[in-house]
Amino acid sequence: MAENENNDAMLKALDSIKQVKVGDVVKGKVLQIDDDRQAIVGIEDAGVEGVVPANQLSTKPVEDINDLVKVGDELDLVVISKIGSDKENGSYLLSHRRLEAMKVWDDIQKKFDAGETITAKVTQAVKGGLVVDAGVRGFVPASMITDHYVEDLNQFKGQELEFKIIEIEPSENRLILSHKEIVKAQHEAAAKKIFDELSAGDVVTGKVARMTNFGAFVDLGGVDGLVHVSEISYEHVDKPSDVLKAGQEVKVKVLNVDPERERISLSIKQTLPGPWDNIEEKAPVGSVLTGTVKRLTSFGAFVEVFPGVEGLVHISQISHKHIATPADVLKTGQEVKVKVLNVDPERQRLGLSIKALEEKPEGSDEGNGNHRGNRGRRPRRNNYAADAPEEENGFTLGDLIGDELKNARK
Repeated sequence: MAENENNDAMLKALDSIKQVKVGDVVKGKVLQIDDDRQAIVGIEDAGVEGVVPANQLSTKPVEDINDLVKVGDELDLVVISKIGSDKENGSYLLSHRRLEAMKVWDDIQKKFDAGETITAKVTQAVKGGLVVDAGVRGFVPASMITDHYVEDLNQFKGQELEFKIIEIEPSENRLILSHKEIVKAQHEAAAKKIFDELSAGDVVTGKVARMTNFGAFVDLGGVDGLVHVSEISYEHVDKPSDVLKAGQEVKVKVLNVDPERERISLSIKQTLPGPWDNIEEKAPVGSVLTGTVKRLTSFGAFVEVFPGVEGLVHISQISHKHIATPADVLKTGQEVKVKVLNVDPERQRLGLSIKALEEKPEGSDEGNGNHRGNRGRRPRRNNYAADAPEEENGFTLGDLIGDELKNARK
């Protein structure tokens, strides 16, 4: 009777021993750390041991196995294969990493089915795209990184980005992701916000995104606006790249917003002090300035004394000698010294003189005022009416002959 009871107890004990098979998920208790390369574990309810190599402990790189596990820890493990002899009841190769990966694949699958996005860190730039760590290895084709061509993919290395799941196949460890879809959605949201809120006359800050020969595109936070080359500076600019650089932060004034065509016109120069601001302080009457001849007309020369500020040197103020046209003694682009005769800030006009800085030759009459043969008679006034029709830059006939008329009445 006692012998039968002992046999029954032995059979029950044998039945309670769990049979371990490849693919099973088991619990294991860490018995020891072997040479910092692997953990030896006892498989719960199986009476056998298993080995967990350091690279099978986590989906992340393992630098020191002791940072992850210690003796006495219990781990959920999946059986990869059987090792050792049957006589010793065998030993098993186990993995915690694969179990983690299975859970990650399940989570990603659920997000894919729900249309949700994931966040992952870019670990490597390879030919054709980016490798990311999403708990499992993911790949982003170059055409799906962003909405424009990128020459150097290494700039994304180390960045954590949001991705849309394009394709998932756990059995083949294939996970294809796209950041371009996220960028596109962000740009559309930013564009709507900007076009809803931005109005002509607003002054905002942006960054120079790219340049062309005709202007610079400034990123306003998801939407690019164009600063035409003529709106960059009050000074003449040949190419935007001469004065701007990509990534530079600039203040711009909004000139026009066209939501239908998704276009925004901007100006940099209109955020800067105007060329005629404080002109009476910069060019007081009697001051001497250096300028450049910009244009020659039949009645005088327009000289730029500050960027965007031109004054008129009337033909009568060019030389003490008689000249038929300003082109007789001046040429476009020539640098000249001028004396300021009058300043009109409101109408943005400067009256200048070249001859006022030159010594009058002895015994000579004013070149365009007195002529030989007129001695004893009243000097003939310059015929400004013929020389100076109402012309560009706002100088009128009255402006040009006003002083002469005043002198004639004295």
